[in-house]
Amino acid sequence: MSEPSEFDALGQAELIRTGQISPKDLLEAAIERIEQVNPEINAVIHTMYDEARSTASGVLPEGPFTGVPFLLKDGGGVGYAGVPMTSASRFLADYVPTDDGELTRRYKAAGLVVCGKTNLPEFGLLPTTEPELHGPTRNPWDTGLSAGGSSGGAAAAVAARMVPMANASDSGGSIRVPAGNCGVFGMKPTRLRISSARRKAGLSPRIAILSEHAVTLSVRDCAALLDATAGPLRGDPYTAPRPERPYLEETRRDPGRLRIVFSRQSPTGSPLHPDCLAAVEDAARLCEGLGHHVEEGTPRLDAAGIAKAFSAVSSAGFAWDVARMEQTLGRQAREQDFEAGTWAMIQGGRSVTTGLGEYFDALAELQTLCDGLAAFQEPYDVWLTPTAGAPAPPLGSFTSTPEDPTRGLRASAAFLPFTMLINITGQPAMSVPLYWNSAGIPIGTHFIGPYGDEGLLYRLAAQLEAARPWAGRIPPVLNPR
Repeated sequence: MSEPSEFDALGQAELIRTGQISPKDLLEAAIERIEQVNPEINAVIHTMYDEARSTASGVLPEGPFTGVPFLLKDGGGVGYAGVPMTSASRFLADYVPTDDGELTRRYKAAGLVVCGKTNLPEFGLLPTTEPELHGPTRNPWDTGLSAGGSSGGAAAAVAARMVPMANASDSGGSIRVPAGNCGVFGMKPTRLRISSARRKAGLSPRIAILSEHAVTLSVRDCAALLDATAGPLRGDPYTAPRPERPYLEETRRDPGRLRIVFSRQSPTGSPLHPDCLAAVEDAARLCEGLGHHVEEGTPRLDAAGIAKAFSAVSSAGFAWDVARMEQTLGRQAREQDFEAGTWAMIQGGRSVTTGLGEYFDALAELQTLCDGLAAFQEPYDVWLTPTAGAPAPPLGSFTSTPEDPTRGLRASAAFLPFTMLINITGQPAMSVPLYWNSAGIPIGTHFIGPYGDEGLLYRLAAQLEAARPWAGRIPPVLNPR
């Protein structure tokens, strides 16, 4: 048999189902890979080997991924009872959930064996993973570069073949940007496709921009995992439209001839790196060669107004979240508990929540953006853009200081000219690893679908994967010279 790491998650589950490998041996292979590679890239910041060995040795649920090793992001809605969840913050350094999160329960029911927690920027606020608490996650393609954020630990771990897929979440590009930086597949589902139960029935303002899911090696794994975890909970404020059929089935269907519009300019006016332009042009040619109708176009947006409104809504939501954390922990948040940029965002969010007029004005501005983007996309099935405005940048590119606490957030806005917009509209979008630049660094391409229609994107993604396979590309961290 080939090495287990050469199989995607459904492939590994099939090895177990057919008796070619046991869950215990598959887990030990994953642990060996983590121990081999993690010291160089720092993707996994908390190992759960004892818990995983106990799970793999017991009676596992029968699901699509029975016995497959898996990693959780160390924050958000994936608490694991008895295991620390720091969100990469000193404020939560000693926090240990007493119950599993709802998404964790769904992962367990799908048969997954959780063996560790992955790194993220403090509270997932930046498009790079360099928290002061845990140190930086390094890109497996070049360890001097960022793995992206906020799900940088997850994307780096999957790229380095520690596990075939890992939990991720996205409130401004946090699934798609790391997937693009690390050369793996990342889908942000429609808003609330997976219930955000962690938000206490949707009271947090940030529920409007957050999506939970994963980064994966293969398109079919991503689809099958969404089949296993999607769905509302009682008390959710609203739900995503029901899919026509299982997403895994969508990956086996022909997408037909799609109308695709692609952008070589940023709608916010920020410059795009030549490598990102080359990647989107290459993807447009590939789509045209596959029989799709492709034309160029870019919406014109009020960049300053969008940035101000998004900042108001997200910072107000974050300040609300911190207030809830204070209640849970029984102590007040202090400046020394946080990184400089995070504390600046808390303070900014508190000022918004004291003046509700500003918050509601921001919501109205974001709704105007949704209307404008809907009008732009109406003649098309898919909007194609670069995933980010530049290739994976050097580590330190988003670092804030006490003297300049908003540096990281300012740099983030320029780096994310497309992904953030789609968190506002709530549409599904995916980063597909179709292009590597001359330095051997992956550059993601970003496909945005109609609201509620992940199926269309999965059909297209499977076609692109068959035309331009990426799973055989192995990062240098696994082949040291």
